[in-house]
Amino acid sequence: MVEKIPVFDRNGLLPVGDYDVSLFDLRGSVLCRGPDDRQAYPNWDSAWRVWLVEQLAIMAQQLWQVGVESIFVDGSFVEDKDHPNDIDGYFVCDRDEFVSGRLVAALNRLDPQKVWTWDHSLRRAYPGYPKKQLPMWHVYRVELYPHFSGLGSGIRDARGNELEFPAAFRQCRRDGKPKGIVRLLKVTGS
Repeated sequence: MVEKIPVFDRNGLLPVGDYDVSLFDLRGSVLCRGPDDRQAYPNWDSAWRVWLVEQLAIMAQQLWQVGVESIFVDGSFVEDKDHPNDIDGYFVCDRDEFVSGRLVAALNRLDPQKVWTWDHSLRRAYPGYPKKQLPMWHVYRVELYPHFSGLGSGIRDARGNELEFPAAFRQCRRDGKPKGIVRLLKVTGS
């Protein structure tokens, strides 16, 4: 197998770049199976990470069905954290489709739990977690955010400027260091 996702850098981050992989390749990548150095990562939770990818696959299939092509995966899932809490990411969508509510309506017609919303008032607490989570997180342990030009992420850079998702998700939240991100490729049967 040709490794499409490289090993983590010395900071425990995916090296800078966009890594295009199918869901199938993601399941078999270092992000799920773990680094080869098992002594350095004795608690790597491969089963949990594969389960997270299975949850991501459900949501990605729904996005692809409504015409969204570009889905990016980020968060601690693309870092060397043994047991990430979830998968974070964003998808590129048409501004008018999102603002009109058509995109959310189409996605919720596909999802039996109707989890597609970013309404802050619908966030709920989860025991042991400091921040409230979106409905999609409670069902799938995945949070995917819409992106179109001009839409802020709520994440700020060191100077206090709000970043859009492509910039915000290509830096480490802990220290602002640049890092890589995964772009899911739509492949029939993945």
